[in-house]
Amino acid sequence: MGRITLEKVQKKFGETEVIPPLDLTIEDGEFVVFVGPSGCGKSTLLRLIAGLEDVSSGEIRIDGTPATDLPPAKRGLAMVFQSYALYPHMTVRKNIAFPMKMAGMDQAEQDRRIKKAADALNLTDYLDRRPGQLSGGQRQRVAIGRAIVREPAAFLFDEPLSNLDAALRVGMRLEISELHSRLETTMIYVTHDQVEAMTMADKIVVLRAGNIEQVGSPLELYREPRNVFVAGFIGSPKMNLMSGPAADAHGAHTIGIRPEHLDVVESGGTFSGKVGVSEHLGSDTFFHVHVDAMEEPMTVRAGGEVGLRHGDMIHLEPQADKIHRFDEKGLRIA
Repeated sequence: MGRITLEKVQKKFGETEVIPPLDLTIEDGEFVVFVGPSGCGKSTLLRLIAGLEDVSSGEIRIDGTPATDLPPAKRGLAMVFQSYALYPHMTVRKNIAFPMKMAGMDQAEQDRRIKKAADALNLTDYLDRRPGQLSGGQRQRVAIGRAIVREPAAFLFDEPLSNLDAALRVGMRLEISELHSRLETTMIYVTHDQVEAMTMADKIVVLRAGNIEQVGSPLELYREPRNVFVAGFIGSPKMNLMSGPAADAHGAHTIGIRPEHLDVVESGGTFSGKVGVSEHLGSDTFFHVHVDAMEEPMTVRAGGEVGLRHGDMIHLEPQADKIHRFDEKGLRIA
């Protein structure tokens, strides 16, 4: 079991409050991603759950048992950090076995768990190698294997893919998601990359300045962002946000339109402007359009075969049922 509840959990460093009191429930078996910009408190919140930081006030429970005052080793959680933290002189087998050896586990049980973890992570052929003989992705898998053998109530991942190149990040993202499907164990994953959040999570927790802005499935956050911050943060490329006459026409202070919800039309259209930078990605092209009276270019997603060049005039019509409306406080208007 791996149900984790936070009740009015707060964290202060001296007089500075970095996590205002918050409530959060992570259900057993969920893959939950904490996402937000740098400095939003996501890693601090993870460390509070792990016991690596002391809670200033509030209560943390793991499977109903109070854990606020328990040391990390007693919480039944396993953490995977951004750095692999492997012992370079030890083989993969010994690195994976290390936490079990420190716990005094018998050799037969160690061997069983090592085999199970190695099979799950495709590390069987590398058990007798040392970390220096592995790629970055393989080293990260060893670090995950070391966590798996503890058979924890939940896994805590603190930006584990940050040190990998783009191709390895995509591969490891898929491997961690597959691992979650096989193990069905609670996972909490911290990232600043909202693409990782959207592709991996059952549930996303969007944080800003220590506050929870919204909790929901990736599609819930994408389709119905609670406020302007979530609207602009979730989605890649980000949502076009605009105020002024364009918003007034829809009875809102601010409106948001995603790049894929702007149709290119031959003439007329609600918005017209000149094409600036174009990003050709094969199946898709993203146009950055300079529209009069707008401070920032509008981003438009179109088919890869659309033949527009820098400086061409383009006419755009938003899909009426896909316009997001927000009030003067930045909150969603139903």
